[in-house]
Amino acid sequence: MRKEIFGKVRRQKRSISMKAKVLLAIMALSYVPVAVGGKNAAYPSEKVAEFVVAKLDVTSLPFAFRPKKEKGKKTFSDYGLTAQSMDENEAVIRSPDGTKRLAIKVLDRESSGIYVCVSEPGQNGAETRTQSVVLLRRKDPNALLKGRETFREFAVCPVIGGSESTADSYGGD
Repeated sequence: MRKEIFGKVRRQKRSISMKAKVLLAIMALSYVPVAVGGKNAAYPSEKVAEFVVAKLDVTSLPFAFRPKKEKGKKTFSDYGLTAQSMDENEAVIRSPDGTKRLAIKVLDRESSGIYVCVSEPGQNGAETRTQSVVLLRRKDPNALLKGRETFREFAVCPVIGGSESTADSYGGD
């Protein structure tokens, strides 16, 4: 009889211990979305093009679009490039002498990053010479956006120019 009572007590202790572990696991898992959700706020939902122009590390763009690397320069403003025109989701960037011109169009904004279409228009508004989809991400809210080509396709931004194999060198999606 005594063994039966002690056996029941042990099973109840194990049951309580297991319930405590399950409760602790549920609490921990419920905290994860809150912690991760704080990082999602790193990308704005309004004036996204302005945010991209201000926070983009242009040296991380695919070779066809980035300026020649110079020590200590990373953003458009560091290179002296300015926005010729800008609205909620589009920006046209031009060099002071007018020789270099880039168009950036925001395609999609997700918690994982911002998909943009980066293109280089031809001479005198002619057809687009080069165009590709780039995923912009940053590691923390104070870091610059880093860009890499992606395999994700958007009908409004078909790949033009360059080779599709260059996506591998940027770790495409």
